[in-house]
Amino acid sequence: MKTFPVGGVHPPENKLTAEIPIRYLAIPPSVTIPVSQHIGEPAEVVVNKGDIVKTGQIIARSKGFVSTNIHSSVSGTVNKIDLVLDSTGFRQTAVFIDTNGDDWVDTIDRSDTIITEIKLSSEEIVKKCLESGIVGLGGATFPSHVKLTVPAGKRCDVLIINGAECEPFLTSDHRLMLEKGKEILTGTTILMKALKVTKAFIGIENNKRDAVENLTKLAAGFPGITVQALKVKYPQGAEKQLIKALTKREVPSGKLPLDVNAVVHNVGTAFAVYEAVQKNKPLFERVVTITGKSVLNPGNFFVRTGTPVRYLIEAAGGLPENTGKIISGGPMMGKAVSSIDVPVVKGTSGIVLIPEDQSERAEIMPCIRCAKCVLGCPMNLEPYLLMALAEKGDFERAGNERITDCMECGSCSFTCPARRPLLDYIRLGKSTVIKMARKQIVK
Repeated sequence: MKTFPVGGVHPPENKLTAEIPIRYLAIPPSVTIPVSQHIGEPAEVVVNKGDIVKTGQIIARSKGFVSTNIHSSVSGTVNKIDLVLDSTGFRQTAVFIDTNGDDWVDTIDRSDTIITEIKLSSEEIVKKCLESGIVGLGGATFPSHVKLTVPAGKRCDVLIINGAECEPFLTSDHRLMLEKGKEILTGTTILMKALKVTKAFIGIENNKRDAVENLTKLAAGFPGITVQALKVKYPQGAEKQLIKALTKREVPSGKLPLDVNAVVHNVGTAFAVYEAVQKNKPLFERVVTITGKSVLNPGNFFVRTGTPVRYLIEAAGGLPENTGKIISGGPMMGKAVSSIDVPVVKGTSGIVLIPEDQSERAEIMPCIRCAKCVLGCPMNLEPYLLMALAEKGDFERAGNERITDCMECGSCSFTCPARRPLLDYIRLGKSTVIKMARKQIVK
């Protein structure tokens, strides 16, 4: 079974919602839509208070190359444009809309017909992804049109579609692969055309045998696409690890997948690209898993962006009394939210409710030099050393020890028997080293 060779851990899978079909969450009476739901420059608001908007209408336009459009997820009236606390804990500009029905932009094809014939050219596909606000839905939210634009001097010969979904609890990608397989494969073919490649791999962890079998069967009708089952090991879905597992190519330190002639997209992104190109539908909703061991009715839902997390929780049976922490994303790489009123955004793959007895930090003990963090690190780093350097403020050496290569997967903290907050300090050190490097460039 294929996998990456260095590091990795095996957290409990807890895929509680793997067999629960996707449902549509009811549209809330109001939505709060941040204008920065992507890596890069925030989009520029193009509506005003009092404007009437339709579902799918642009409300904020991309500003710069690494940026993308934001669309209204409902029809209604713009109540205000103000700052909102997002799931990362920062305040950012958002458009507040009071819902009035669900009147869609006329150009969106709302039929259930699956269209496999691709009429757009490579250049038109890239433009459509920009116009439709498509971003990476695996969590990074990198604007997809940027990934599809291969710079001069670079080349791509393989597309990799990430269906690993290695985070515990999350099953949104799993359900998409079961319920929207043909659309995902068509989206993959569209991405292949945009990149002008003839070969694509879809990597899926082996704990999703039904998804592997479904896409393998369907892929027989899609030339150049190979479905590959992968060993269950976290973080199998990380870009560099997935490339290594599927192609045996190793992305060098400080480099990108394109430096080894590969581009990686998520299965959710492939589905969104299908809807954008074949149905003219912008990205204003996505599948979100709402789950947790104490959740009464966990599930997978198509959710409009801007929907308060509280509506998801209510749909799952309400907030359990013993909830100690609410995680946006998975428990390994996700972040705790401070309020259930934060909005769902393009990068929200799941909401995990953690019981109080499992959310409290254990007492931090001295490092016992067991090296489990080193063995578990998929980037071949020394987490114990990076934490010590960050703790002491020796950021220059931390940079020399490749702290910026850390993908923040949390394998080190998960495997540490002393319960040391390795990742917390590494994040601090990494962000500081990046800031120092930027200052040097400015000078």
